Amino acid sequence: MVPMERTSKEYLKGFASEGFEEPTHRGNHHERCSRSRPSKITLYFVYQGYLTKNMDSPVIVTNTEVDIEKYPTAKKLVTTCREFFSEVDNLTPGKALEARLNREYGPGNKLYENMCKYVREGLKEGWMANVELDGPKYRRSKVCLPSPENRFFSITTVYMDSDVEYSGQYHVHPYGEINCVVQIDDSAELKGMQGWQGAGWTSPGPGTHHYPQVRNGALVALFFLPAGRISYDMKPGQPQPLSI
Repeated sequence: MVPMERTSKEYLKGFASEGFEEPTHRGNHHERCSRSRPSKITLYFVYQGYLTKNMDSPVIVTNTEVDIEKYPTAKKLVTTCREFFSEVDNLTPGKALEARLNREYGPGNKLYENMCKYVREGLKEGWMANVELDGPKYRRSKVCLPSPENRFFSITTVYMDSDVEYSGQYHVHPYGEINCVVQIDDSAELKGMQGWQGAGWTSPGPGTHHYPQVRNGALVALFFLPAGRISYDMKPGQPQPLSI
């Protein structure tokens, strides 16, 4: 959770540098923060242990990481992800990288298979994708914030489950995204910028924006954001960058 003692300037600095995600989530109980803030800064409220800036349609702001010392599976996952980062940290997200990842790091690749194994175990253990955004069918949680050990990637997990096409929260990837698709059901698919993807990878390029969509079952999107950057301010219908 965002530390309550931060000043308004520190909040703004945090948004720029720490890669906070801002999902929209409705709830029933809110408590206004006791700390006053300048009128030019959005007031924050406490909502189910998170900071939010809208009482009617709260935006959760959290930098909570999984305690990888508490959960050995989480530590194994992070170690595997860091090995992967060491091989791709100088590559740019986008169509070409997506094709390369599916060609070189797809099903059968040791790193990919280990990521999938630890993600599935993490779901069973309850520490992964455990914050509901739209009931149990759409959940998210952060595993790691950007750090030197992570080559400044963040690690986040999203669980989505739907037989019919289901859309999550519209968002933009300022620096692009690398997304490992972990099937829980063998038929499940995630829609990326290049179309539907089963087991394997998607990699939207910098500046791309979309609804995350799933169909034909349950999966986990294990995604990596350069510098942790993601924004939920983008509206549908805006032009995409020249390269997606």
